[in-house]
Amino acid sequence: MENKKSRREFIKKSSLALAGVTIGQKGFPIVDRDKKIMGANDRVRTGFIGVGNRGTQLLHLFMEQPDCEVAALCDVYKPYITRDYSQVDPRYTKDMGSRIPQMGENFSRNVKQYTDYRKLLEDKNIDAVCIATPDHWHALQTIDAIQAGKDVYVEKPLSKTISEGRRMVEIGKKSQQVVTVGLNRRGAPTFQKLAKEIPGGKIGKVTFAQACHVSNMYPNGIGKKQAETPPADFDWNMWLGPRAYRPYQYNIAPYMFRWWEDFANQISNNGIHYLDLIRWLLDEEAPVAVSAHGGKFVIDDDRTIPDTMHVTYEFGSGALVTVSILEASSGSFIPSGFLELRGTKGTLYTGENDYKIVPTKAGQFQTWKELMAAEEFSLDKDDTLLIDGSYKNSTFSLIRNFLDCVKSRKEPWATLEIGHRSTTLAHLATIAMQTKKRLEWDGLKERFINCNEANNYLSYEYREPWKI
Repeated sequence: MENKKSRREFIKKSSLALAGVTIGQKGFPIVDRDKKIMGANDRVRTGFIGVGNRGTQLLHLFMEQPDCEVAALCDVYKPYITRDYSQVDPRYTKDMGSRIPQMGENFSRNVKQYTDYRKLLEDKNIDAVCIATPDHWHALQTIDAIQAGKDVYVEKPLSKTISEGRRMVEIGKKSQQVVTVGLNRRGAPTFQKLAKEIPGGKIGKVTFAQACHVSNMYPNGIGKKQAETPPADFDWNMWLGPRAYRPYQYNIAPYMFRWWEDFANQISNNGIHYLDLIRWLLDEEAPVAVSAHGGKFVIDDDRTIPDTMHVTYEFGSGALVTVSILEASSGSFIPSGFLELRGTKGTLYTGENDYKIVPTKAGQFQTWKELMAAEEFSLDKDDTLLIDGSYKNSTFSLIRNFLDCVKSRKEPWATLEIGHRSTTLAHLATIAMQTKKRLEWDGLKERFINCNEANNYLSYEYREPWKI
């Protein structure tokens, strides 16, 4: 009876009209979503900003959710919003293969099309947005979406700079919007289990953790190209957004921007997943020091980021964490899964769907008694298939959590603060590489305390007219 009563009250609240609408700094109406709680059967009308490679993957996973309605698509490349693969530049499809989405989806209703995300945000019929644009756009578009009264699912990494991330958190706290950061492994049952057990001492005191991303791009990498005119249906100026103007180059966009420091890099693209997991499993907020080694050692291409990189973080609680980005070799050095945590009782090797723990053994001068038993864990296969034939994964679960929170107004699994703290680890590594120094970090003030040069990398000057 109590449940039925609560349900009636819930429905009653969801039917309340908005008390009023205010206007944000950039002219977007700020909607008080706390007074517009959705019912369980309501469909969340979602707009998708950035629908290329990753954006299409997310679009398909959102479409698998029965309570999601695709309301609008936005991209600076026209074939991506018309969803017409035949109109994609043949060079893109030839050279980038599966990185160019096949598209051709069957939407249940008419879907609006936009080339400027600001026009999408003006649509009052849209409840939420999914942002999967290049990294240098995440901050602006997320803040604008929040101020337009939209709930937000923003792909990782949260930001391009540390100051952007903190500003996103501040704006988010002033609003009542639900924001999920696409740190997808927050949705994995394996890590949700371990995040409760490892900080509780399951493998003892953890003093060392490591992970690596390996992708052999030797010898050609992203190649060498000259400036050229972009395709007629590609809005290059809008793609650059707040970044300084530079001529279009074929091996920047689409997709290859991930190897250009102005727009992204690999420690924030792939390393962010490991950094977030380690921070979560160790129950840490911020390191006290970071150093990085590496460079462009062998790959002769146009990239502006290292092909080999090794980062070490030191935490005040007494733990070292190393993450390696290796793009000039193959084969992981993690013996099982992709993450290793070494504790006083045992060593954990884990991937997304399973893990194993190997008990520690006696060293010098020990009278030894085993401190824990060996353990292996594996998820049962989910027998519910998605449209593409794959099984539900962590991203599916994170999206499901986001939509549930849009309705309930509860806090999602991967909040802005979580996303900011984990993305900060990636940015610290980049700045350590740029300065070639061991940097000491004040996680409360979010400033370097031993290097003024490093603090210059906390932000950058936006190109007009863009500003936060």
